[in-house]
Amino acid sequence: MFGFSSDEMKLLRKLSSPVLVQDYLESIPINTEPDGDSCISPRRVMRERRAHCIEGAMLAAAAFAVHGERPLLLDLVSVSRDFDHVVALFRKFNRWGAVSKTNHAVLRYREPVYATIRELAMSYFHEYFTDDGTKTMRRYSRPFDLSKFNDRGWMTAADNLWYIAEALDDSRHYDILTPPMIRNLRKADPIEREAGKLTHY
Repeated sequence: MFGFSSDEMKLLRKLSSPVLVQDYLESIPINTEPDGDSCISPRRVMRERRAHCIEGAMLAAAAFAVHGERPLLLDLVSVSRDFDHVVALFRKFNRWGAVSKTNHAVLRYREPVYATIRELAMSYFHEYFTDDGTKTMRRYSRPFDLSKFNDRGWMTAADNLWYIAEALDDSRHYDILTPPMIRNLRKADPIEREAGKLTHY
């Protein structure tokens, strides 16, 4: 199924809920990209046991697809001097939640309690800041359905999936701030900045 081996399918079938998917992603190290920038497939995440945010989100989306759910991503876009973040979306109790792979103490898993995508996206806003406390989140995407790439074998590809990253970048996004709002932003408190320095791996 989806081109996975029997062992890979066995693992993915075990990841039968968003909580179990999140627990799996927490169990593998962050991909620090020692060989250069990467955007590896779910198969490679399982085999190499490493992932950064979009790689973890695609693994989560693949697990959801195996269990009959839509493989959806959400892109959170920051200012150019910060990094974007990508999570995998899921629905439960008619509410949205998110699975997230990050090395930091913030921008993590979201419980399925959000009525809209905007509501979920905005839950990341106050945690999204640089070392100096500047809040940097600016836009979020529509749910991005990876099933449109099933015929390209995205789940098991050996090559980097740059075409997915580029298509996600080019997809419909929504601004969350006006220029006056940006000028009026308060920096995160020193204690928040200190907490933001915590890393998992």
